[in-house]
Amino acid sequence: MRIIDFFAITSLSASLLLLAGPSFAYEGQHAMPMPDAQTLQSDEIPAGHSQHHLMSTAVQTSVEAKPAPSVQDKNVNLNDASAEHIKEHGGQIYQQTMVESRWLRNNDGKGILKSELESRIGTDENKIFIKLHADRAESQQAEYDAKVLYSRNVAEFWDLQAGLGYRNDRNHEVDQEQVDAVLGLHGLAPYFFETDAYLSVGQDHQVSFSLETECDLLLTQKLILKPYLDLNIVLSDDSNYAQKAGLSTAQLGLETRYEINKKVMPFVDLAYGYRQGNEETAWQQQASAENEWLYGAGIRFKF
Repeated sequence: MRIIDFFAITSLSASLLLLAGPSFAYEGQHAMPMPDAQTLQSDEIPAGHSQHHLMSTAVQTSVEAKPAPSVQDKNVNLNDASAEHIKEHGGQIYQQTMVESRWLRNNDGKGILKSELESRIGTDENKIFIKLHADRAESQQAEYDAKVLYSRNVAEFWDLQAGLGYRNDRNHEVDQEQVDAVLGLHGLAPYFFETDAYLSVGQDHQVSFSLETECDLLLTQKLILKPYLDLNIVLSDDSNYAQKAGLSTAQLGLETRYEINKKVMPFVDLAYGYRQGNEETAWQQQASAENEWLYGAGIRFKF
């Protein structure tokens, strides 16, 4: 009986040792101390790991050796980059001048010489416009019109302009010179119509609105059609040479030009004109409205 009990106890103990053996072995593997990385010798590290360790050390040393840029240096770099960006994208100053002269005749064979000069200088955002017009009809003295305008870009393709206008008409006995305040818009309307719209306010309650719009239609790279519309509306006028209120003058035309190059451009012109006439005052008689066809030729220079 004792032998049987001893055998049973021995078998149970052996079973418990077999079951517990793998767990002890697993814990023993984790309990083994790992060698310190600093204690490893170079000959104990594989070749690939050694090269990676050396490269990482070199990069770290290079980064530590290069001082971090200061806030002042960063601001200087940002200012230089901003100035360069502005210079390359609209910040540069440019200039363009156009000179034009055309000779037109009406149904009665009377001619008129129209001359125009327009010059602009500035950046894409801020410009100065100088506009000069001179009209001289046969058997009359010349009429002059000049504007000096400051132009500020306020929207895509549109500038707001403000300045002064000067008019001189040697055919008048009094009030030959007039000065106006001018406010207007200059830009590109839909369908590529270049447009100038101005409101002028002068002495003797002279208030008028003028509109000029035109569009280039390319037949070839050198032969170009340009339909245009010029009109002037008088809102009020109490001067000695008052014009009738309403649509004062209008001219609808078609210009055909040949561009020898971008600087020299001769053209021919065909237009229909309307003039409402003047009111009767102490210095002029009342004039009735006139309609007439105009045709002629001219030349334009750009530089």
